[in-house]
Amino acid sequence: MPPVPFPALERIRADVRATRAYGVQESSGLIKLDAMENPHALPPALQQALGERLGRLPVNRYPDAAHVARLHAALRDYAKPPDGWSLMLGNGSDELIGLLALACAQPDACIMAPAPSFVFYEMTAQQQRMRFCAVPLADGFQLDEAAMLAAIARERPALLYLAHPNNPTGTLWDAAAMQRIIAAQGAQGGIAVIDEAYQPFAARTWLDEVQPARNAHVLIMRTLSKFGLAGVRLGYLMGDARLIAEIDKVRPPYNVGTLNLECALFALEHAGDFARQAADIRAQRARLMDELAALPGCTVWPSEGNMVLLRVADTPEGAQRIFEGMKARGVLVKHVSAMHPQLVGCLRLTVGSADENTRMLAALRAALNSP
Repeated sequence: MPPVPFPALERIRADVRATRAYGVQESSGLIKLDAMENPHALPPALQQALGERLGRLPVNRYPDAAHVARLHAALRDYAKPPDGWSLMLGNGSDELIGLLALACAQPDACIMAPAPSFVFYEMTAQQQRMRFCAVPLADGFQLDEAAMLAAIARERPALLYLAHPNNPTGTLWDAAAMQRIIAAQGAQGGIAVIDEAYQPFAARTWLDEVQPARNAHVLIMRTLSKFGLAGVRLGYLMGDARLIAEIDKVRPPYNVGTLNLECALFALEHAGDFARQAADIRAQRARLMDELAALPGCTVWPSEGNMVLLRVADTPEGAQRIFEGMKARGVLVKHVSAMHPQLVGCLRLTVGSADENTRMLAALRAALNSP
């Protein structure tokens, strides 16, 4: 039968209809190690305390400005941005990335990022009809400084994203190269966004490098998702108060709900518990990398995130076979071959709990040894 006409679809932009939505893998019944989540639940006593606090909130009302202000203050105390900086909240850092594109979407504007990196940078450029310029990484997934500097001079990007550490490679960029690239972005009048989603697991933060007088064009973005609150969806953007004030104008009203605000406040009050969880994840990452490095025919790269990039085959089909073999054994990871040519044959493994990592390694070894 011929397709039924559906004229309303023609009202959707053709470029939107030609793209694919961001995919989330079905994980029911599987050990979920594909999305860089914290594997540790809240201890029972904290679960009960949080539940009681949430139960007392006036969810019949919109989020209160004083509630938002309390979280702003708690985040400032936790992150310690420089004097003269302020922050804004987002429904996860994903919303903040989208709002940055919306705020900067002038004719012929460009968003730039190294590649491979977080796919949402490019997606938001497409959504706002901005140009996207990807600069391939050098060997070892480090920044290609010369190529980045040339691209900045040529394209004059409105937004330059540097994920620190990077997703999906786990790389922490060379600090001196970052400084020069960030300076070049500022010299041509652009904004540099340092995406620190994985900061709890990294050896350093770019906040320690910031010089407010020279870095008024620098924004630092973080999320509480990797901190341990992926289900809460709370991101925050820090930067010069003048820049944040302009970007905040495109933020939807009440974009962060009352329950989210209170969960974030509660988590920051118990930051020591989450810091201990992050320490355990870092220890498990070291163990995982040691065991992966010993696997014949596999290549593992150093990571400063809560994920490890592993090449298991020379082709996408070979990596897909390993991915499916692990899934058949109850473990879900991420096959990233299609993301970028440098990732062909690669899987991205989230660092889980000790038991989850043991079971993931067993599934991986079995899949590698299966015909």
